[in-house]
Amino acid sequence: MPLTFADLLARARTLTRGGPRAILGVAGSPGAGKTTLAEHLVRELNGTGEPWVAHVPMDGFHLADVQLERLGLRDRKGAPETFDAAGYAALLGRLREDSQDVVYAPGFERVLEQPIAGAVAVEPTARLVVTEGNYLLLETEPWPRVRRELDEVWFCELDEQERLRRLIARHEEFGKGHEEAVAWVMRSDQPNAELVAASRDRADLVVPIASVSWPYGPYEPSGTP
Repeated sequence: MPLTFADLLARARTLTRGGPRAILGVAGSPGAGKTTLAEHLVRELNGTGEPWVAHVPMDGFHLADVQLERLGLRDRKGAPETFDAAGYAALLGRLREDSQDVVYAPGFERVLEQPIAGAVAVEPTARLVVTEGNYLLLETEPWPRVRRELDEVWFCELDEQERLRRLIARHEEFGKGHEEAVAWVMRSDQPNAELVAASRDRADLVVPIASVSWPYGPYEPSGTP
């Protein structure tokens, strides 16, 4: 039977089972719909009551451009080595262990394309944290440290041509010309996407984004990856 959004909600709810805080990872290639899925999950699970689900994207752990320049990685921005994966794993570990204090996580400003410290607040009432990013299932260090902090990882899958179309459109939305956007996608995003796709079989669940019945109408991508 086709996977429904109600199925995803039910599965996410079981992760806490009345016990300690749980962390759900949402992985997938750039433009596959990770943020869209995460945002829909958080919105629907929280409903109109007291929020008990938090959203902490991996993108806040992008290295700032000043560090990418220092490391000679500016043209590789978005590749696994351009993230503070160890710092990300450490934050996930703190989120799992610390439910007494507000935990502040970095966010990512898409217009500036820079991380912003302390942009996301995870309240003690959060029993489930949804985190999304490209590389949650990579087997090269230090990414396995990230996977160990996650109760489950779901992999977003979208038709390749549609994924590329949406990814190019997103780069255009945030300031790139069409030719520049296409060049960046093929030079930088696509090699990363192929790396991510190779990790698909390590996911606990594969989510066919385009065929899921969404609660707010047909799937529409968010403005972030």
